[in-house]
Amino acid sequence: MTTANMGGPTGRILVVGGYGAVGATVTSTLTEWFPGRVIPGGRDAARARENGGVRVDVSDPEGFREVLDGLGDVAAVVLCVEPPDARVARTCLERGIHLVDIGATRRQLDAVAELHDPAVRSGATALLSVGVAPGLTNLLARRAHEAVGGAESLRLTVLLGSGERHGADAVRWTVQGLAEPATAGPERTFLPGFGARTAHPFPFSDQHTLRRTLRVPDVTTRLCLDSRPLTGMLFALRRAGLLRVACRPAAQRLLTGVFRRVHTGGDAFAVRADARHGDQYAAYGLTGRAQSRVTGLVAAFATRELMTGSLPAGVHHIEQLPSLDGVLGWLGSHGVTTRRLDGRTRR
Repeated sequence: MTTANMGGPTGRILVVGGYGAVGATVTSTLTEWFPGRVIPGGRDAARARENGGVRVDVSDPEGFREVLDGLGDVAAVVLCVEPPDARVARTCLERGIHLVDIGATRRQLDAVAELHDPAVRSGATALLSVGVAPGLTNLLARRAHEAVGGAESLRLTVLLGSGERHGADAVRWTVQGLAEPATAGPERTFLPGFGARTAHPFPFSDQHTLRRTLRVPDVTTRLCLDSRPLTGMLFALRRAGLLRVACRPAAQRLLTGVFRRVHTGGDAFAVRADARHGDQYAAYGLTGRAQSRVTGLVAAFATRELMTGSLPAGVHHIEQLPSLDGVLGWLGSHGVTTRRLDGRTRR
């Protein structure tokens, strides 16, 4: 698809966090499709200017409104950093500005989901759960769910490369998740490209979202890293309760700094979704490299769909809009492989 045959809004696209680990991919990919219409933004004024963008801080809602007023013709905003609350999202949607949010925190996603009616009234669309997990996990879950005629249970497994350099927000979110107590037990699972791995329950937002959007009563997401020793160490520390201190701001900052310096594995990742309904069973898997880059590609694809004007107004998670399933095929040209795994069973 080229810009020549794209309909929909003609304004510009503001990418908040547009020069970070995820945002740089969003900015460069969208610029190929919408040359001259993509504006990277962030809190670092110097870096923003170096990238031809603007200074914008999502923790300052009034300042964010002033940025929108100054730009004047913003058609869509892509949030590659997570605001502290839903005020930035409300500002966009009430103004009729489309929104793509790669946020992964359940509390924030739920708060934005409550803005569905204001978005419908203004004609704006917000897309949530846009990334790898949540995001591609949601799409694989829907495929498996449909393959069994409506799942009674979904099991999602995510393996991340511990050698990839992630942004501070992503590492901080992981630290926060490790501080939460486990709600289920570990499971041994076959992951394409990695073999059998032990994955541990982790509070990804997708397991909460999918219970509502797909009406599946039992959904659990588990996590492991490509480094077996690091996976074992982290979850042993959690079982011992030694990571609960991450609930305290000072400890969270310390652990985030430590984890950002740990690069013991590679950058490959894998996702698996298993669905069951009675004796019906289906599983799908996905593998790729550079999770931050792929998250940016998913966000760029979703933004392009918004800019065609073909998506309904309101707030939607990625699995609720069938046209966004096309991202799985498109990612094939970027080294991401999706396959059905029914022949492999959990052990």
